Amino acid sequence: MEGFKVTKDSIIGDILDFDSDTAPYFLEMGMHCLGCPSSRGESLEQACSVHGVDVNDLVKKLNDHFGN
Repeated sequence: MEGFKVTKDSIIGDILDFDSDTAPYFLEMGMHCLGCPSSRGESLEQACSVHGVDVNDLVKKLNDHFGN
């Protein structure tokens, strides 16, 4: 799934729409409401702030997943 670059401003719904195999990354950080419209509209930075997760770590994991 190369070609999708994730930043801290990336919208969660866009990431999940591009590749639903990324769901476990969100679930492991405690974000269990992936189908909720409000959570899908959040940026990675917003979600990480709420869940106490380092946004830079998640960005790296997702970009590694996408081969970036």
